[in-house]
Amino acid sequence: MKERTIEEINKKIENNEANIFTVREFKKLIKEDKTPSFEEVDVVTTGTCGVMSGTAAIFNFIISEPGKFMRAKNIYLNGVPANVGPCPNEWLGSVDLILHGTAKSLENPFYGGGFLLKDLLEAKDIEVKVETIEGEIIESKTNINELIRGQLIGSRMAFKNYNSFTNPSDEAVSSIFGAIPLEGNFSTYTFSGCGDFNPIQNDPDLNIIKAGTKILLNGAEAYVLGEGTRSSQEKPNLMLSGNIKDMDSQYIGGFKTGEGGEVYDTVAIPIPVLNEEIYNNLLVVNEDIELGVMDIRGRHLPLSKTDYSKVWDAYDLRPKFIESDCINCDICRVEEICPTNAFNDKKLDLYRCFGCGICSHYCIGDSFNMNTGSLKLKIDDKVHNIPIVCRQSDLLRADKLSSHLKDLIENQEFKL
Repeated sequence: MKERTIEEINKKIENNEANIFTVREFKKLIKEDKTPSFEEVDVVTTGTCGVMSGTAAIFNFIISEPGKFMRAKNIYLNGVPANVGPCPNEWLGSVDLILHGTAKSLENPFYGGGFLLKDLLEAKDIEVKVETIEGEIIESKTNINELIRGQLIGSRMAFKNYNSFTNPSDEAVSSIFGAIPLEGNFSTYTFSGCGDFNPIQNDPDLNIIKAGTKILLNGAEAYVLGEGTRSSQEKPNLMLSGNIKDMDSQYIGGFKTGEGGEVYDTVAIPIPVLNEEIYNNLLVVNEDIELGVMDIRGRHLPLSKTDYSKVWDAYDLRPKFIESDCINCDICRVEEICPTNAFNDKKLDLYRCFGCGICSHYCIGDSFNMNTGSLKLKIDDKVHNIPIVCRQSDLLRADKLSSHLKDLIENQEFKL
């Protein structure tokens, strides 16, 4: 078997002799029948972006001057509850806390941990409310610059395998798997996963990706802690961690669903091509990757199967807003339901846009131009042509972060 070492690849990088591909570049060559040989590829930078519910953050905030309270009992950030602890504060004026990305504001169920983390990274002031064990209320403000310490922990991220969903029932069903309740009679379809961009799809046996592997998490240098919760041989995922203060707000944020706010993250992982087995695993393309189609009422209710080429290949990654087609509704439906709040006052903010496709399907005036595709599925001996109305993964962000990782490696700012 042909082999090379990390040291050999790093030496080639130092000498500007390494062949480094982003996953998009590498898969494009495969699909064009121009696949580089083992000798012609040293590193492929893979990436994924999507809703990752296992995201949490561990913070230490200064709440007040020392001596004002002994210990916090409850804490809220922009109305979002966090868990105080685990250590007593003993009059220090600071609080350790854990914020879950799926935590929901007490005032607004569609604002939660994911939106809060983005606001924090955008250097916005965060309203802090503490209830002390003495029964007092202390209110203050903080921001990213005043944050003493912040660590993001992803307990289950970058799943290799995902399911997708449609609704065979007569009534709309609310779920975390749809930005709004998923309409019935096989009229809507939603899916997650970046297909052949996904790191574990390119290293399915975790030959390279393991505890201690250096990665990018939301733009920051981070590490794999090991396999994540709910990980299995069939459906592996990762536990990841990085410093929040080093992260880039464009790669993380909130995502509204039928069951309230969720959180999305972006991960990029380098795959050094050390041997032929690793190289062969990188040859996977979307049509090779099975995607189960489930009843929205439960992942235990399989209906059919498809593959990622049917949901990603040749479709648009971002919408275009045609202002001249806008019919100026009194209440804009798209503003109401956009999962990332990317459309306001007749302006589409592509920085916040997730490319989910919701706007192109639910705008009353049909003023958004975006082809998200449809699926032809045979279910119970009947063929259904089901439009793809919601993506909960973002190929564009995954591509952008994997491209950034390639640049860092080539510039010797990220060492394998």
